[in-house]
Amino acid sequence: MGTPYGIVGTYLQWEIAMTSMSAREFNQDVSAAKRAATVEPVVITDRGEDAFVLLSIDEYRRLKADSQDLVSRLSMDDEIEFEPAPLQVNLRVADL
Repeated sequence: MGTPYGIVGTYLQWEIAMTSMSAREFNQDVSAAKRAATVEPVVITDRGEDAFVLLSIDEYRRLKADSQDLVSRLSMDDEIEFEPAPLQVNLRVADL
């Protein structure tokens, strides 16, 4: 199932087919955008720039379930011993 709008783009380092439509096209045919979003994400552009993505609720829930908050992503499960070497600083009077 496809729409007359279509591009292939690289998002999040994966090559995926995505439907694209301008904000004007979206406003004129919201039903077509919703139908397309059941198959693949729909990128809505504003003045030629990607502005929004329309997803099915199932795809949104899948993405949300796969994500972690920033604290979880940055936390380390394993304890790491870190002993930095002392910094040797040789101070001297500046020559003016």
